[in-house]
Amino acid sequence: MTVTTDVRAPALELVPVGSLALDRFDRVLPAAAMEAVRRAQRLGRAELAGRRIWHLNSTARGGGVAEMLVPLLAYARGAGVDARWAVIAGDGPFFALTKRLHNRLHGVPGDGGPLGDLERASYEAALAPNAADLRDLLRPADIVILHDPQTAGLIGHVKACGATAVWRCHVGLDTPNDLAREAWSFLEPYVLQADAYVFSRESFVWEGLDPARRAIVAPSIDVFSPKNQELEPDAVDGILEAAGLRPAGGGPPVFQRIDGSIGGVTRRAELIEERPLGRGERYVLQVSRWDALKDPLGVIDGFAEHVAPHTDAHLVYAGPDVKAVADDPEGAAVFDAAVERWRALPAERRERVHLALLPMVDSQENAAIVNALQRGADVVVQKSLAEGFGLTVAEAMWKRRVVVASRIGGIQDQIEHYRSGILLDDPYDLREYGLAVRRLLQAPERAVEMGDRAHERVRDRYLGTHSIVDYLALIERLL
Repeated sequence: MTVTTDVRAPALELVPVGSLALDRFDRVLPAAAMEAVRRAQRLGRAELAGRRIWHLNSTARGGGVAEMLVPLLAYARGAGVDARWAVIAGDGPFFALTKRLHNRLHGVPGDGGPLGDLERASYEAALAPNAADLRDLLRPADIVILHDPQTAGLIGHVKACGATAVWRCHVGLDTPNDLAREAWSFLEPYVLQADAYVFSRESFVWEGLDPARRAIVAPSIDVFSPKNQELEPDAVDGILEAAGLRPAGGGPPVFQRIDGSIGGVTRRAELIEERPLGRGERYVLQVSRWDALKDPLGVIDGFAEHVAPHTDAHLVYAGPDVKAVADDPEGAAVFDAAVERWRALPAERRERVHLALLPMVDSQENAAIVNALQRGADVVVQKSLAEGFGLTVAEAMWKRRVVVASRIGGIQDQIEHYRSGILLDDPYDLREYGLAVRRLLQAPERAVEMGDRAHERVRDRYLGTHSIVDYLALIERLL
């Protein structure tokens, strides 16, 4: 007689973490700034001896959180910290609910669905297998940083293991409304159990949270990653051509991978366009998820109405392949709406608008394509209707691109208006957006000056070293 027992497959996915030396920042940061980094490194290594730092989120690729974690954890390891990464599992209804929470935290209704007792029960049931894995994984000395609404329901389980729990919220609203407070109310029973909560801006901190447990950590970019590393003009042209974005000629489509090896761009973007972008043709670029809060329809309409008739520039709106981002169930619908809007444009304007689905099979190849797109752009746009921090702005600024972006969220921290970019007071005002883009296209010398100042601002405020120092200071406070 054979007895079979059900063996539950692990819910948590353990993501490999590399190691990167902080010394590489010697060629980027001033000496005084590097000394502060090394001082934090020495203190962190001593304080965290024998402890593990876990980061827990909902996807290993696609979106800003996953992109930040790859270098952040690698630099932490390079600094002597035992940094680890796990990704939770969830089903379609779970991610639909957490997307609803994400939208409400931004102050918009999203799908308009409820956040009641049934949703809470569904949320906790979806997280239960992940909680079971945590019980097997964690030790009392561990410190766990849980990212965004998807993981908030696990805070109590982390605490039950004797570990320290830090909740990191990457989204927020400058002036909260009732929709945001509805999301707060849903998440508060979990969040209040955390030893600390981290927000990107002071204005994002929820009302009623213990001031002693809150911290502000601005997100950061890794300037050596495939998305931000220096690319020679020939490499930019080669990558754009290899990805099918522009027949630009150029050299081999290569970049340096995170591990130091040489990678090549071999996969092509899927393009919705009347004709390819021509060699040497100027273009305005927005790179975003297919998310209604990034306003792809407004970006298209504002360009078609207020930029295309007055300039020779094209618009490239580039986002991820919608089939490849597991935790964004609305992406396909938003992309379909963008395609319908493109089809409705008059023929002479439709020819100037290009929608690109970027390949996501290899996240570093995808990043290199974004890098080349940003470096090739004449103006970069981020016309979000709501935004957490908007790191795509800092990425473009690092590349000395001038950015036109909404004056919301962390974007207004990054850009100094008319010094290192242009801020739009009303992201719904398509004429204001179009005029700002036109001014820069018609005054390229001014755009170059703003781009140079943008690079310096990112160097001084938004590199990965700043995040490492801030997180180490928080952890030291908790121990």
